[in-house]
Amino acid sequence: MISVVIPAYNEEISVEKTINEIVDVLKKMKLKKYEIVLVDDGSTDNTKMKAKNLGAVVLSNPENIGYGFSLKRGIEKAKYNTIIIIDADQTYPVDEIPKLYKEYQKGFDMVVGQRTGSFFFESPLKFFLRRLLKFTVEFAATKKIPDINSGLRIFDKDTIKTFFPHLSDTFSFTTSSTLAYIMNKKFVSFVPIKYKKRAGNSKVRLFKDSLKTSLGIIQSITYYNPMRIFILFSATCIFFSLLGFLASIFLNLTSGFYLGIGGLLLSLLILSIGLLADLLKQIMNQIK
Repeated sequence: MISVVIPAYNEEISVEKTINEIVDVLKKMKLKKYEIVLVDDGSTDNTKMKAKNLGAVVLSNPENIGYGFSLKRGIEKAKYNTIIIIDADQTYPVDEIPKLYKEYQKGFDMVVGQRTGSFFFESPLKFFLRRLLKFTVEFAATKKIPDINSGLRIFDKDTIKTFFPHLSDTFSFTTSSTLAYIMNKKFVSFVPIKYKKRAGNSKVRLFKDSLKTSLGIIQSITYYNPMRIFILFSATCIFFSLLGFLASIFLNLTSGFYLGIGGLLLSLLILSIGLLADLLKQIMNQIK
């Protein structure tokens, strides 16, 4: 028994094909019961109507609220405990769902479709931002994470709902959920899939959504493992301090010396705040 949850915003070009492919795959899996739940996030086109005509359970947001909010709403309304989420834009290969489901049946708490291929990396700027995101997250989680924000994944409804208060309502939902599972010692598996070119125009605003994602990551790390993020900030200050000292020595810049001293003092302050945050986290855990 599976519920497939699809968040959608102005995806009339691809929603029919996506739903038909999902139905075909689920039938081939010989599941006794399944449902497709599409959450229309304030679309201004025919996305909602096309999904209804194909028999999907359609939930409608009266305005465009966010990817994560729509997923939470769809998961809440889903009838079955095993949840698959997938986008409606044809970027994720529906025919890979059986492979992910087979992995999930091994006992993993979450199985993520690890995106591969040229359409995943796209522009050099996106590649750089993804690498920066990957470094920050892996440093905080102290674990290799092949793909933190893939939109194709399988998980248990009851488990993910316990993390809802700390999961993003925007595009960072998948990122924050991956962090939540890994940093709470849940079993997460990554299965390589071929990422495809999207149908229609992307809804992602590169700089604005990247900033939101970065903020969401910092919030998640601060909540689950605060010391790691403060160590990262402190190390960054020490790095610039060393640059300042080198500038004062080799370029005879007095300001470089003051920058170095200031950076060291700031790094100590950040580290102290991190220790306090970690202590607060331990107290909160004991209260629970």
